[in-house]
Amino acid sequence: MAFNHRRGLNPYLSPYTILDCGDIPVSPFDNALALRQMSEAFLELGSRSPARAQGKTPKPKLLTLGGDHSVALPALRALNKIHGGPVAVLHFDAHLDTWNPAKYTSAWESAQSNYNHGSMFWIASNEGLILNGSSAHAGLRTRLTGQSWADYVDDDRQGFLRISSDDIDDMGTRGIIDAIIGRIGLETPTYLSIDIDVIDPGLCPGTGTPEPGGWTSRELIRIIRGLEDLNVVGADIVEVAPAYDGTGEQTALTAAQLGFEIMTNWVGRAMGRIESGIKSKTGNKEEL
Repeated sequence: MAFNHRRGLNPYLSPYTILDCGDIPVSPFDNALALRQMSEAFLELGSRSPARAQGKTPKPKLLTLGGDHSVALPALRALNKIHGGPVAVLHFDAHLDTWNPAKYTSAWESAQSNYNHGSMFWIASNEGLILNGSSAHAGLRTRLTGQSWADYVDDDRQGFLRISSDDIDDMGTRGIIDAIIGRIGLETPTYLSIDIDVIDPGLCPGTGTPEPGGWTSRELIRIIRGLEDLNVVGADIVEVAPAYDGTGEQTALTAAQLGFEIMTNWVGRAMGRIESGIKSKTGNKEEL
């Protein structure tokens, strides 16, 4: 049962092939080695020819399912090489994740400790991997460090639009969708990153840093569906922690549905572009 009624297609029975690439072997003992392993794996997989080649420069799209949100950094490093430059980031999360590692105080600081699930976009921005001025956070409701707006100043410097969790009360899902599209545009190569804690912990308790006051799963799914026309070149769904999930495994179920919606969007956008090309008789087709 995989026919998506809202889009009128089954992504698994479309002209495009969806493959499970398995798990990337990652060391649990050495952060630097783990980062290297993931970076090499993303680059290797992302550089391969897709099963169905289309367009002048066909590239596969990778959807990463995870635990720790820091997997976004090696994904962005790979995309930078594959696409020849920075990409926009659309980040659904309760937290900024653009924090300077220096704000994570520790008596045992190290270069490896700078790489964590709250600093990966700060590192990526400083490496020139993120398009400054074309990226966005959505669903924010985090506390800030210190006694000022310094975290927002750092975030502004990295070029993110901030959409708070509360904004949905005034804007509605349609307003959130329009704000994101207005910020990113429809042709900008974009990395979609979904931290499951963007959803309220009453609905998705299986995560490591829950924050009350989040969106419902229905609201987030509706927003993702409304973003089909974005040029999403890679995506992740992260911070799912089964050990904290409920007996009904509602967090895992929601994450699985989000993955299904992302794949439906990819197939739907590609097929829509082909249909538009046929109708216009231009012969120009967008790549999947």
